[in-house]
Amino acid sequence: MESITAINRLSALAQTNRLAVFRLLVKAGKSGMAAGEIARTLAIAPNTLSAQLNILSHAGLVTSVREGRSILYAADFQSMGDLLVYLVEDCCNGNPDICVPIAEATKCLQGCP
Repeated sequence: MESITAINRLSALAQTNRLAVFRLLVKAGKSGMAAGEIARTLAIAPNTLSAQLNILSHAGLVTSVREGRSILYAADFQSMGDLLVYLVEDCCNGNPDICVPIAEATKCLQGCP
């Protein structure tokens, strides 16, 4: 991953509502959530949510798919995993046991429901 991609993804998460949306979508899993449900759950105005989802999508952290009249949004687990790997790829300095919890946590990214 290039530094600019990591910076864009981190910047997208560096705002209260966007971080809350992303964490909610991570919790929802690969099936994601409809925009209206996200707005109701987080008490975010629909127009504000639309802007937040656009920023997350532009950063590659969120995917969307139209299902009937709704748009379902989901966290992009591969992109999230790539960012985490980038952040810790030079970790440990000869002490691999330090990174074990991170490696274990990212295993879910390949097999989340």
